[in-house]
Amino acid sequence: MGEKLLSELSRLITESRNPETEFLDQLDTLSLLQRLNDQDAQVPAALRAALADIAKVTEMAAGSFRAGGRLIYVGAGTSGRLGVLDAAECPPTFGTDPSQVLGIIAGGPPALLLSQEGLEDRPELGASDLSAVNAGPADTVVGISASHRTPYTIGAVEEARRRGCRTAFITCNPDVQVPGEAVIRLVVGPEALTGSTRLKSGSAQKMALNMISTAAMVLTGRVYGNLMVDMVPWSEKLEERGRGLIMTLTGLDYERAKELLSEGGNVKTSLLMQMAGLDREAAESRLAKAGGFLRKALEEDDPGPSAPD
Repeated sequence: MGEKLLSELSRLITESRNPETEFLDQLDTLSLLQRLNDQDAQVPAALRAALADIAKVTEMAAGSFRAGGRLIYVGAGTSGRLGVLDAAECPPTFGTDPSQVLGIIAGGPPALLLSQEGLEDRPELGASDLSAVNAGPADTVVGISASHRTPYTIGAVEEARRRGCRTAFITCNPDVQVPGEAVIRLVVGPEALTGSTRLKSGSAQKMALNMISTAAMVLTGRVYGNLMVDMVPWSEKLEERGRGLIMTLTGLDYERAKELLSEGGNVKTSLLMQMAGLDREAAESRLAKAGGFLRKALEEDDPGPSAPD
């Protein structure tokens, strides 16, 4: 496999040598950082070019959420860590159950702290890790691999397909074959440090995952305007942010906003109680009827234009 694998890697953009950074070791600190920054500046354009495919995956994830399913990221190394990171940030930001967005990484939790590179070569581990979370037709499984060829990740996505899941794949190479109903190709070009896909590729993948999870949450009612009305106040900062949201949208002073948040139990319910003049039970009932959308719940109070006489 060795020579064949080397030949395969040599054809990948992510493994190519970047002519703009060939002399990094000869630069002073500021020039070195400027050269790295110049490379990073190419990332947003790669995201822009892939927006249509990112939208497809976002719709898949939102569909899974509506069906009671999950968004499951799978990867090894840097790609796996980025998936776990995005999943971990969803509960405090959007008030989701920790099981709604999952990150699976080759090697499990220890791989978050110490590299477990050898495990990425075993597709059967990817399949068994995906099976262990009992993935099914309601779920969306997104494989993440900058190179496209990580056996662990491919094994997991292929297992997801066998289980009837929605499937997608994120890679940083064009024109490569990968499993998945939707493919996001984030073509950022050769890395500043040859083959180190924790750089531009990692940044691009992180941004794509942020977009997918954030937009899917917006589409399923966890955002009002551009405000995180479903966030969980797990820290003093988040608790104060919640009170600030209530003050911003209702005009209440700090003490009354504090009281209201206590009465409502969470930001969204408290807002609806104040803005629609409801008690907690009625507000919770209306939100449930509106599928969690605060704007839709508020529109029930709007009678619309009067009929002509």
